[in-house]
Amino acid sequence: MDRLAFRDRLKERALAEGFSAVGFCAPSAIPEAAGRLAAFVAAGRHGQMGWMAERMGWRGRPDALWPEARTVVMLAEVYTPEADPLAVLGCRDRAAVSCYAQGRDYHDLVKKRLKRVGRWLIEEAGKGSVSPEIKVFVDTAPVMEKPLAAAAGIGWQGKHTNLVSRELGSWFFLGAIFTTLDLPKDAGEVDHCGSCRACLDICPTQAFPAPYQLDARRCISYLTIEHKGPVAEELRGLMGNRIYGCDDCLAVCPWNKFAQSAREAGYAARVGAPPLAELAGLDDAGFRARFSGSPIRRIGRDRFVRNVLYAIGNSGDAGLRPVAGGLAGDPDPAVADAARWATRILAG
Repeated sequence: MDRLAFRDRLKERALAEGFSAVGFCAPSAIPEAAGRLAAFVAAGRHGQMGWMAERMGWRGRPDALWPEARTVVMLAEVYTPEADPLAVLGCRDRAAVSCYAQGRDYHDLVKKRLKRVGRWLIEEAGKGSVSPEIKVFVDTAPVMEKPLAAAAGIGWQGKHTNLVSRELGSWFFLGAIFTTLDLPKDAGEVDHCGSCRACLDICPTQAFPAPYQLDARRCISYLTIEHKGPVAEELRGLMGNRIYGCDDCLAVCPWNKFAQSAREAGYAARVGAPPLAELAGLDDAGFRARFSGSPIRRIGRDRFVRNVLYAIGNSGDAGLRPVAGGLAGDPDPAVADAARWATRILAG
């Protein structure tokens, strides 16, 4: 089998399936990742994300995760928003939801596409008397997708630690196919941030101790999605009306002028920017029904309403004070605490 020709055909197939970029690297292509991960965890910057500390041997060394793998195929799928994600921040009585969570859950959409590409790889390689194996990953296993994607030439990790591409900008998901098939590898991408620090300067909570470093404990995406229990009061006022995730550092990246339109209809915005008062009234059943098929559902009603109450406290709208006060006796301690805080703030 002509492995270079097969790689090119695999890339064509992946693009035809809806992916926007494809790159190839070796599982051993990120030798520096293990040390960086260890330093990040040792500094406590992972916060409550205990899963980052678990299985660090696999996370930091993809070649140890599956020793038989010879190639990692990294794929990018665009979800570029149609509207300015920063505009909603000025509508203080409405919820700001991260662009990636506006549509259907990307885990499901990307994984289905990865599996179709993976099946094609197995079937086509089998015609040449080769019997490769594959494993597909979408943000649910100890795989460091961003360093691998950089090693595969898709983009580079910017000063905000997210991946940036000269062809795609910032708005894309990553998926990985590990395979035992040994295919030619791509050259890694180099850094193109230059002297720009727009992503660092816009962060409301100053979550970047230095360029290329993130302290998740101050990141609004972490606080609204991963952090359990009450958020430190010093950070609540900085969260604004962001109730699920934060797009600020992505939205200001100058490379987004090259961003491509999303090809997957499932990423179209359906959540929008609902009124905070409406969201605060959701019980568990209402929350699950409203966000069925959405990544928002994974945080549960209690954490979600906690976030909504922080946004209500930051709204400056005294008319929302009774909404917050009505939740001061909520069975969930973090929700009740957030309700009392919002009531106190709105009382001036």
